Amino acid sequence: MNEEISNIRVRFAPSPTGPLHIGGVRTALYNFLFARKHKGTFILRIEDTDQKRFVPGAEKYILDALNWCGLTPDEGPDMGGEKGPYRQSERKEIYLSFAQQLLESEHAYYAFDTPEELDEMRNKMKASGVLSPTYNSITRSSMQNSLTLGMDEARKRIDSGDSYVIRIKMPRNQEIKFNDKIRGWVSVNTNHIDDKVIYKSDGMPTYHLANVVDDYLMEITHVIRGEEWLPSAPLHVFLYQCFGWSSKMPVFSHLPLILKPDGNGKLSKRDGDRLGFPVFPLNWRASDQNEIFSGYKEQGFYPEAFVNMLAFLGWNPGTEQEIFSLSDLISEFSLDRVGKSGSKYDYEKTKWFNQQHLRLKSDSEIFETITELDNSIVEKFSREYILQVISLVKERAIFDLDILKEGSCFLFNEINFDDSAVNKKWNPAFIPHLKSLSDKLFAINEFAEKNIERVFHDYLQQHNLGLGKIMPMLRIATTGRLAGPSMFRSLEIMGKEKMLNRITEAIDTIKNG
Repeated sequence: MNEEISNIRVRFAPSPTGPLHIGGVRTALYNFLFARKHKGTFILRIEDTDQKRFVPGAEKYILDALNWCGLTPDEGPDMGGEKGPYRQSERKEIYLSFAQQLLESEHAYYAFDTPEELDEMRNKMKASGVLSPTYNSITRSSMQNSLTLGMDEARKRIDSGDSYVIRIKMPRNQEIKFNDKIRGWVSVNTNHIDDKVIYKSDGMPTYHLANVVDDYLMEITHVIRGEEWLPSAPLHVFLYQCFGWSSKMPVFSHLPLILKPDGNGKLSKRDGDRLGFPVFPLNWRASDQNEIFSGYKEQGFYPEAFVNMLAFLGWNPGTEQEIFSLSDLISEFSLDRVGKSGSKYDYEKTKWFNQQHLRLKSDSEIFETITELDNSIVEKFSREYILQVISLVKERAIFDLDILKEGSCFLFNEINFDDSAVNKKWNPAFIPHLKSLSDKLFAINEFAEKNIERVFHDYLQQHNLGLGKIMPMLRIATTGRLAGPSMFRSLEIMGKEKMLNRITEAIDTIKNG
């Protein structure tokens, strides 16, 4: 089976145990891109077999996050599909028959061990020098299960109401091999795989059984998931073999980890808290907590920039191009260009992606966004004027909100003087020159950038003044700051009346301040 097969079906299968981490979003993204690239089907499946860890609101959060990113599933809990239901809790009756099938083929067995008996077994093994004791092909012979008790006794215990689980029966000393699309050939000896529980005492399957059964029944052709599931893959391959489904086994691709920016290890929520950046796509507030965990959406990131950034955490296009739209990513994406090594997350690079996508937006698009952020500006200024301000300052912005901040001296009547700028560059000895220069500028008939620049430089030359003596004072007086976009274009947009008023007010305010 290869990447080019027809009728490709992939699934993103999160558990509703909390908010969707950016690592999960990247997994969804790669599944989505792969499906769209090959005109396949992208499925959302909610794996909620662990009812003890279920978190109210988590499923809705997953759906909202995917929709914000533009990764809308073709099949799933809310949109339906021919292979549903798409919540594992609603598929409960399906799994028991498959567990029974494994019991009948002697690939699985009942186990009745109590927690105390399991602890005793582990303690004995540790005492004998086994560092990681497991329930396996050796230890099961001394435990309470249908292999040691016999099936008749096991059925009696089940009929009498004894608690039990169903465990997979791993064979002794066999090699399980599969070809991972990213990792290459993976081979694991069954001696290193324990007899995992595949069906729990609460009547629910564990992830391992439900995952394999659902992938088979939903006709999943490619399993694209995080590296953390790589140790489980040999068991899943073995289950396919036990069921006789080897010819229908999907192609596995285990994605590299997203690493913390500093040091080693997987990126976690704690890293975001510690270093001051979000690790969730949207704000998250658990129903039993007052704390709100910040999301990229609410911090002003564009979904297309967020997705662009995530795509590069593990994949590269093989060219120098870094800025991609979602449609571009679909065209260029390939599992062949996903690496094995983990990728360090870089928040500054994430902001850079947002800045680049902001610059790609038209001034009209940004106008619609910033007027939603502050509708008062359209009551004070014309659309044409606001568009001029956007054009001037957007190269200095990372977020839409920065347009309002960078353009505050144009969009708000009062300006705040930067004390450090005043202390550094405001020289009372040059105030007479500033007054005289402002009069010269005010006298310009056509108050345009090129004329402003000409008069300004003529004045400096006439009075033998250096640029660094008067330009900082002019900028502070008219904008309140030292840094900013072109001073001459800024003055043109501002207009001569506002320029003169601000210089007059600045001289008076700073002198009195």
